[in-house]
Amino acid sequence: MGMFYWDPTYILVLIGMVLCLGASAMVNSAMSRYSKVRNSTGMTGAEAARRILNNEGLYNVQIECLKSGSGDHYDPRSNTVRLSCDNYNQPSVTAVGVAAHECGHAIQHAKGYAPLNFRSALVPVANIGSTLGMPLIILGVFLSWNQVLIRIGIWAFALAVLFQLVTLPVEFNASSRALAKIDQYGLLGGEETKGCRKVLTAAAMTYVAAAASSILQLLRLILLFGGNRRSDD
Repeated sequence: MGMFYWDPTYILVLIGMVLCLGASAMVNSAMSRYSKVRNSTGMTGAEAARRILNNEGLYNVQIECLKSGSGDHYDPRSNTVRLSCDNYNQPSVTAVGVAAHECGHAIQHAKGYAPLNFRSALVPVANIGSTLGMPLIILGVFLSWNQVLIRIGIWAFALAVLFQLVTLPVEFNASSRALAKIDQYGLLGGEETKGCRKVLTAAAMTYVAAAASSILQLLRLILLFGGNRRSDD
């Protein structure tokens, strides 16, 4: 049972942690830097979002200010772009970039962007996978290495990993749409757009790091539990 305390596969977990911490530091640095840079149009995140949505004919999409400090997102169930208080109210480069990114998701939704639809369909399955994957594996180990439970657990965890992989093209595409709309509607100046690109690229890297970390964790689970080992080995 020593492997539960240390084994060589822990290096995979450590690599994943380093990737996630590095990506988090990168995005925090970029967002913090450009949240202090006032954009030349004086447009807040909420105003930029409304400009994009109206120009795209998405008058039905609402814009709300979140009570919490973060968590910017687009909710396809209620057709709502939700922005943190800072991004909603401030005329910064970061605010416009984040608002445009979330509008990118709204445009995806309106146009029936296939990867977004696939990701939405995966949400309940991925939630079950992330919740039950590890408990099923652990239960299988304690029940004399029951391979049925262990393999179901690994497959469940794999579904959660699949969700994160599908998220990548959705996020990159939303950022691509955001930059295109910022340029098309003149929401930022040239140098400001470069800063916005840095913010959105850094944010995208957090999704890449999270997906890579999950893949490494899945690989570790397969290496540890995917064979035909029994408790009396």
